[in-house]
Amino acid sequence: MEQQIKQLQEQLKKQEKLASLGMLSAGIAHEIQNPLNFVINFSKMSDKLLKDLTEIVENNEDKLPEDDREDIEDIVADLRENMAKIVEHGERAISIIQGILLVSRGKESEFLPTDICKLVKEYVWLSYHAMRANIKNFNINIHEQYEAGMPLIMVIPQDLSRAVLNVMNNACYALWNKKQKVGDGYNPEVTVDIKTEGPNIIISIADNGEGMTEEVKQRLYENFFTTKPVGQGTGLGMGITRDIIENKHGGKISFESTEGEGTIFTFTIPIRK
Repeated sequence: MEQQIKQLQEQLKKQEKLASLGMLSAGIAHEIQNPLNFVINFSKMSDKLLKDLTEIVENNEDKLPEDDREDIEDIVADLRENMAKIVEHGERAISIIQGILLVSRGKESEFLPTDICKLVKEYVWLSYHAMRANIKNFNINIHEQYEAGMPLIMVIPQDLSRAVLNVMNNACYALWNKKQKVGDGYNPEVTVDIKTEGPNIIISIADNGEGMTEEVKQRLYENFFTTKPVGQGTGLGMGITRDIIENKHGGKISFESTEGEGTIFTFTIPIRK
């Protein structure tokens, strides 16, 4: 009991720090969003100017040497490609920032029409890049299979994103842990699959990591239970994830795991209309 009280006190301290961090993150996100909007808008304006330039070149191509005309066409093509990349990655950054703002503003339990594939993709890769930032030489292969043409689905986006992040973080840790033991010859992989089945949307995240022992399977959703070293895991992530999927979304979370081979988590979420 004393140990649980101490753990709870530590969790409360962390929650206070996270609350302060959330306020700071919201301010930073808001400030970053403004210059990003300028970057995107000016990139789009520059693309329009390139179209005007192309028309001028085409109208005067008889006055230009053939070599110069080809060079201009190549340069314009490269500039268009660069502008498209700036817009694409700028809009992705904006999307991530909006997600941060949504969480920081505390819109809990609010169902919103959401592009599930886009949301899952963002947080899968966010987890991956966070792992790379914290662990030197961390690298995995991520395979994505998203159903095309999926309509917007009513979910609580900040909660679902947290659930995806929790599972993906655990997958990355399991892959990294196995890599330390196995070494060369092992290719760590995660496969993300999203599809609709009848009245449900199915999200699965599979890894070929170290898998779970029978004890871990039995205690997976137990509060404060973690297999990570002290300071690296709170033991609350999977309990929170189950609450998000089953209680808040009325769905079901399931998993299959084989020790030494890997784990697959599946979220089954009813499609709300």
